Amino acid sequence: MTHALIVIDMQNDFCPGGALAVAGGDEIVAGINAQMSGAGAVILTQDWHPAGHSSFASQHAGHAPFDVIEMDYGPQVLWPDHCVQGSAGAAFHPQLDLNRADLILRKGFRAGIDSYSAFFENDHKTSTGLEGYLRTRGLIQLDFVGLATDFCVAWSALDAARLGFEVRVLGDLCRGINLDGSMVRATAELRAAGVVLA
Repeated sequence: MTHALIVIDMQNDFCPGGALAVAGGDEIVAGINAQMSGAGAVILTQDWHPAGHSSFASQHAGHAPFDVIEMDYGPQVLWPDHCVQGSAGAAFHPQLDLNRADLILRKGFRAGIDSYSAFFENDHKTSTGLEGYLRTRGLIQLDFVGLATDFCVAWSALDAARLGFEVRVLGDLCRGINLDGSMVRATAELRAAGVVLA
């Protein structure tokens, strides 16, 4: 089969009660589990930050969460400390079916650069290795689900389209943050890139 389901960051810190909670983030878990049965492969991404990561607002004096600063690689939203390696917040949602996962890809583990996309760090150059894995397995049709629509899901889907994969975002199995109109921007960018919003 050439179809893969890519589940983005279904972790406790992005669900209600977590450090960077996305409203309704836990509502999509059952639907994602159901979607796994029809996929040729299932890939889970996991945000995996060292303590003191450069994207954390706590590391920048005078700044608060959701401020935007300029980093060497471009604009960076500053986030609350979240998904710290080995923490309960970094763990997958307890109801997510991990048994179906072919690959768990950790991202954001480099202290000096954030990583929204499943394919590249935020410099758009440093590869995670996911492209090679998918091509080696002949997985060219990719469905994206998870958290958050307007950041990690959108960046992953846009990179996948740019790399030549056939890409869908299953909107009913995603939830967004909507930071300063980010949902509208992400939707427009996805459509312009040829991503199917299903």
